[in-house]
Amino acid sequence: MTEFEYELERIRAEHKSHEPKYFCAKCKDTTWITWTDDEGYPVAKRCSCYTLRQVEEAKARSEIPQEFQEKNFEDFVANDPRLSNAREKARQYAEHFVENEKEKCNSIMLCGQVGAGKTHLATAICNELMTKGIHVTCFYYRNAVTKLKQLVTSHNEYAAEISKFKDCRVLFIDDLLKGKVTDADVNVMYEIIDWRYSNKLPVIVSTEKTILEIMKFDEAIAGRLVEMCRENIIRFKGEELDYRLRRQA
Repeated sequence: MTEFEYELERIRAEHKSHEPKYFCAKCKDTTWITWTDDEGYPVAKRCSCYTLRQVEEAKARSEIPQEFQEKNFEDFVANDPRLSNAREKARQYAEHFVENEKEKCNSIMLCGQVGAGKTHLATAICNELMTKGIHVTCFYYRNAVTKLKQLVTSHNEYAAEISKFKDCRVLFIDDLLKGKVTDADVNVMYEIIDWRYSNKLPVIVSTEKTILEIMKFDEAIAGRLVEMCRENIIRFKGEELDYRLRRQA
């Protein structure tokens, strides 16, 4: 190899090393594949990476912790007929979500027994929806309601924060009314749930409280949740359903 050829190879190698690296080499990250048809007209279609990007974006925006992003219906331990029925009801809700989304009854609530797997099933629903590119926003009750109460004296900040939960496509409320509940907590939750109820925006709720217990905190919240969920209220009752206790035993 001559000195000139060597230098040419070096320049080519250097240039190649500086070529941009794409997530998808097929579309060069445009999410579109383009070509010219037999008549010379330009044609375009979505790249196969587009759906994957939607899923990853949905997961990132949901703020679901990494440990729960892999939860699914298959790894839910259902060694009791009641748990099997709960899993199937949750699976059916996720499967038919899109066709029922605009209905008044478009939500689901898992309530009752501690440790029965309510959060697991609720998260499995969220993950299933996100595989379809449906964005889910998480509202982890104790942390989220505390933050909103801290912002209540700043109208603009409060409005911006609470609108994330009022207006999102799907809202997952985990551990609703967990711990000591104040009037301020109830006011925040009523504002969110009443808005979503009025605008037919779905919620996925997990809570240790029964419907009657929620009514003791606020009848309006309980009434709206019942109307939003109806046949999609999954009740867990009995310590024998506590997976964590069974595992320790």
